[in-house]
Amino acid sequence: MKSEKLRVAAIDLGTNSFHMIIVEENKEKGIIEIDRVKDMICIGHGSISTKMLNEEAMQSGIAALKNFLVLASQHGVAPENVLAFATSAIREAKNRVEFIRRVREETGLKVKIISGKEEAEFIYYGVRSAVKIGSTADLLFDIGGGSVEFVLVNNKGIQLLESRKIGVARMCERFVASEPIGIHDIKMLEQFFSAEMVSAVEKASELKVTRAIASSGTALNIARMIFLMNGRDSAVSLNNSSFTRTEFQQLYKAILPLGAADRKKMSGLDEKRVDLIVPGLILIDMIFRLFNLNEIVVSDSALREGMVLHYLKHRAAAGQKPGQDDELDIRKESVYELCFRFGWRRDHAEHVARLSLQLFDKLALLHHLEEPYRELLEYASMLHNIGSFVSISSHHKHSQYLIQNGELRGFSPLEIEIIGNVTRYHRKSTPSERHTSYSALPPDTKRAVDVLSGILRLANGLERGHRQNIQKITVEIKGKEITLHLKTRFEPDIEIWAADLLKPWLETVLDKTIILQPL
Repeated sequence: MKSEKLRVAAIDLGTNSFHMIIVEENKEKGIIEIDRVKDMICIGHGSISTKMLNEEAMQSGIAALKNFLVLASQHGVAPENVLAFATSAIREAKNRVEFIRRVREETGLKVKIISGKEEAEFIYYGVRSAVKIGSTADLLFDIGGGSVEFVLVNNKGIQLLESRKIGVARMCERFVASEPIGIHDIKMLEQFFSAEMVSAVEKASELKVTRAIASSGTALNIARMIFLMNGRDSAVSLNNSSFTRTEFQQLYKAILPLGAADRKKMSGLDEKRVDLIVPGLILIDMIFRLFNLNEIVVSDSALREGMVLHYLKHRAAAGQKPGQDDELDIRKESVYELCFRFGWRRDHAEHVARLSLQLFDKLALLHHLEEPYRELLEYASMLHNIGSFVSISSHHKHSQYLIQNGELRGFSPLEIEIIGNVTRYHRKSTPSERHTSYSALPPDTKRAVDVLSGILRLANGLERGHRQNIQKITVEIKGKEITLHLKTRFEPDIEIWAADLLKPWLETVLDKTIILQPL
């Protein structure tokens, strides 16, 4: 059957900005982002109190939508596959019907106004496609211009969906009366936030929430500023990164006493968020305090991505992928997407992964690595050869680069560094403090990379002929020797030759001699 490719564009008409994301759904590659664009329209400017969208903002919004549609068309998106949803500012405006009508007449675009709870549900779909939801309860929150959505979720599914009218543009317009913000205004904001979050706080306490996941431009901008303040690399993807309450407080105390002119000089602050960052900081401070959190994880996916996933879910015929959407393994899905994107040798990579996991399990008493490292070894094994897409020469280095810059979803930045480093050392040189990426790792993580790269090197050698010859490995450990008994399909001369060349690093790490013995 021919592989179907479908391109979809999702447009979010938000209070501060209009966003569009374009994705392609491919049977092999999964869902791949093609392009994204943002225009800070600020259509909610002034409308929060007047409940009327002003003419200039409406014209700017329509002009932006026209540009979005041209871009979508150039990327091959059919008009019927362009989704457009309007949120807080537009749904509350008295002249919303007029604006939606004008958009339809001038662009042909059908805009749907969604409720706060619908918005929260879409955000949930989007966030869970980027950050792995834990087995314990999580708080998801998305800071918009007009509203903030709260989602409480545990292993039984969604437990609460709420939308509260405490978005940063709304709060700025209503409560921030001076530059820098005064103590009285801060107290008023804190009291208002506290009152609006009562039901979510109570439910979170009942569910024993221990972690929060934040999405939206405000949260991402705060995370970027914290990274810069602490000397961390803010150029990489922020998705799945986190900041602690202590790190946040450093930024909070640095910014709140400043006026707008001084805030503009702060590294990493988006110039269009100079005013909005103030209520945003106060809101996150209250979330830390009221929900009793020590850390917040950041998601770069939210409403737009959720719109796409919801659309694709309901577009698919019921019999095509039964029940698949209920349990998303976003980490594995993301790894497969990256593999297909760079033309991997699937049979080889999957067999190397199987051999790696056999070795990890059989050598557990020697390496003492915990279960999460097993998963990272599997993904490193799957991805170890994708650098061949760039060049066979030094493809281990290219693989590391593609992994570290491939925007893998569901992984923390440290996990991505581990996967990248393990693939980097699957051939040629072994881990070295001379290598910047490796030397920057924490000591315990270096030891894990040493073990995992040693296992991957050996597994890769045992699949040197790319013929899936080694079917099973049994391990015998006696004193200083490890004997690997190999069940094979054919004579394993080439595999044993290659494995003998690649085994010394694992021998060094485990302080054992490895003997390869065909059955």
